[in-house]
Amino acid sequence: MSFLIRFTSLVWVLLVAAFSSIALQSCGSDNNSDNNSESAAGTTQSADSSVAVVGPQPLIDSTYVIKTFQGEPAFKAQLLPARRFYRERGFRLGWFKDHQLVKRAEDLQAIIAKAAEEGLNPKDYQVKDFKKLFGELNQARSDTARRNALEQQIDVALTGTYMKWANDYYRGIANPRDTKSTSWQVKPNKIKLNKALATFLGDRKSRYNYYEFAPLHPEYDQLKKALATYRAQERAGGWPLLPANLNLKPGQSSPAVALLRKRLLDSAGGEAAASLPADSAKHGAGPAAYLYDPEVVAAVKLFQQDAGLKPTGIVSGETLRQLNVPIGTRIDQLILNMERWRWLPKKFEPNYLLVNIPEYTLHVVEDGKEAFNMPVIVGKVLHETPVFSDKMEYVVLAPYWNVPFSIIDNELRDKLVADPHYLDRLDMEVVKGWGRKATPVDPASVDWANVTQSTFKYTLRRRPGPKNDLGDVKFLFPNSQDIYLHDTPHDELFSQSNRSFSHGCVRVAEPIKLATYLLRNRPEWDRQTILDSIATRHEKYITLKEKLPVYLVYFTAWADAAGHPHFRDDIYGLDKKLAKEYFN
Repeated sequence: MSFLIRFTSLVWVLLVAAFSSIALQSCGSDNNSDNNSESAAGTTQSADSSVAVVGPQPLIDSTYVIKTFQGEPAFKAQLLPARRFYRERGFRLGWFKDHQLVKRAEDLQAIIAKAAEEGLNPKDYQVKDFKKLFGELNQARSDTARRNALEQQIDVALTGTYMKWANDYYRGIANPRDTKSTSWQVKPNKIKLNKALATFLGDRKSRYNYYEFAPLHPEYDQLKKALATYRAQERAGGWPLLPANLNLKPGQSSPAVALLRKRLLDSAGGEAAASLPADSAKHGAGPAAYLYDPEVVAAVKLFQQDAGLKPTGIVSGETLRQLNVPIGTRIDQLILNMERWRWLPKKFEPNYLLVNIPEYTLHVVEDGKEAFNMPVIVGKVLHETPVFSDKMEYVVLAPYWNVPFSIIDNELRDKLVADPHYLDRLDMEVVKGWGRKATPVDPASVDWANVTQSTFKYTLRRRPGPKNDLGDVKFLFPNSQDIYLHDTPHDELFSQSNRSFSHGCVRVAEPIKLATYLLRNRPEWDRQTILDSIATRHEKYITLKEKLPVYLVYFTAWADAAGHPHFRDDIYGLDKKLAKEYFN
């Protein structure tokens, strides 16, 4: 009997020691500095520090995840990545360690609280009342079954919240491929939310900065800076409207000059102030303040450049209209273009071409930096240049221009019925077949009066030369929409500020420069050789050594590294359409 008593006493002592050790480990030991072991401040500490949390961390099962995500509309779309997340970690909880919330739970709440800085609505991500759930967890620490159930509930709720936020932040609120509001066929950001969450929690590493929850593109961050500046200016009262009939030239005097100063120089977010000398915003009172002097003229010219207008310094017409765009409209414009950056791939290739349609500009990027840019002409409103991405494969010298049947039907039919050889005056020909195998056809043998698109078995094309609509060069990235870059014989159009004149293809201002650049890895095709080949008026296809990515995109706002914004008109109305979905 005495042996049994001594044995029982020994077991009791060992159990007390073991439980004391567990209690010490669960009360905030400083021995573990891993972020994931830190508790979220004010959310997971027990009200009674003497209550120890013991027992194994609960697991989660697939059925529980499915039921939770399907039962919450805000989470439902992310069920698949959520299941993958838990399956890949053996169904262990992601947001708890040793029954303590990891610090990332606190970080996520802080990120969501600042969602407005990203042009997003924080309320969209406050799906669950975590303050209440954390309080209930704190009260249930001595109730193992209740505590484990709450840990599971909170863990899945945090996962759903993260994925809802990350999906909107990295992919966008509006899916451009699913909505009728806009047309965007650029290859998308293929972020895997389960991998991003694992990175965010520190369970894996990634070359993308998901851990910091930072934007993938610096251009997005630059727009974010501009958004903060404009919102601050809006809170300060915005900017004044100028008289609708104003026509102000340098050297003239007008009370409107004071408004111009306030609009561009004096306000906290004055659009030109940051780019002009430090003392340029100083001015006196009285009649001198009405003088449209060089200081204010310089600010107006800078504004005109930022708006894509000729920097004349004259305040009237289009310049006046742009100055009077309300600040709220500009804020919305910045937000919509931040959204478009979420639609792009996580990372661009080192070398690529980018055509920003509303900017009327082609940007040539080499090793991640802009090598040069040039003006372009894009499609008119009835023939919009589509937004998509592809890869350039060919440079074509002295190209033929294949005449669309719509032009035959609407512009040439009657003339060809009267005189089929009218084509000679247009330097055009009818051929059967393609490329080198194309053979001429007598235009008089075609029944032009009754031909239809389905019955026209030939190609009507304009020969290479000065009359050719494609000019001397075209740049092919074969696609189903038959869009390409090309030269034009109408160089005078590049002097216009608004350059939406084409039938959809993109005309470039410096085709020889672009061709020489694209063929720089083909030493046999230097600038002079290219010009000599064009002079022969024989079409020549040259294959690029490497296919070059081409992006045709639609940004009506962007900003420089300092957050100084540039705006362009919504020429195809895509901002207006996107706004209906984004803000409603």
